[in-house]
Amino acid sequence: MRRSTDVVPIVSKLYCSSSPALLMIRKRPVVVNGGGFVVTDSSQKVVFVVDGCGKLGAKGELMVKDGEGESILYIHKKGGIVQALTARSKWSGYSVDYQGQNRLVFSLTDPKSCFASNSAIRISIDPKGQSNCSWDFYINGSFVDKAFTIIDRNSKIIAQVEVQELIGSKDLYQVWVQSGYDQAFVIGIIAVLDNIFGESTSC
Repeated sequence: MRRSTDVVPIVSKLYCSSSPALLMIRKRPVVVNGGGFVVTDSSQKVVFVVDGCGKLGAKGELMVKDGEGESILYIHKKGGIVQALTARSKWSGYSVDYQGQNRLVFSLTDPKSCFASNSAIRISIDPKGQSNCSWDFYINGSFVDKAFTIIDRNSKIIAQVEVQELIGSKDLYQVWVQSGYDQAFVIGIIAVLDNIFGESTSC
């Protein structure tokens, strides 16, 4: 059983909490402020902002910022002829430090629907390939329905996304992040899924 003091920093330990965290995600309209979404905590304080194509002006690029507007995670989709011939698309997420240096912190692969629509979306946090397992987390459920979980390779749920029953709008949904897990990493994964499924960060 996990202890409350255990932390799993992926982007930074600054985004790990000793208790479960409830975050609310609200989509921004593309026509007003370029799309993307805003993430608030239980006290309605903005803790993350995600910019996509509408703000950055480029397809396949995403930026996660903290509540102060500082960039903390840059994500882009790998392109090229070789990637186009493979059965999976690959996204890479890089942490951004105060000097503007980038460090690869995760990679996400999703199957292209025409090849393997039933394959799980998997995430690796071992960019050097030193792990015995080729992936560390996977997605279970439906992003479109805002009903899915992020699960680690030990079958532990680290985050759960769902629509609030009283609101019932998929433009406003919530995510529970378990204690010790990196909230910025979870939001980065949600940002990629949002783009893959053509929602607020895409164009």
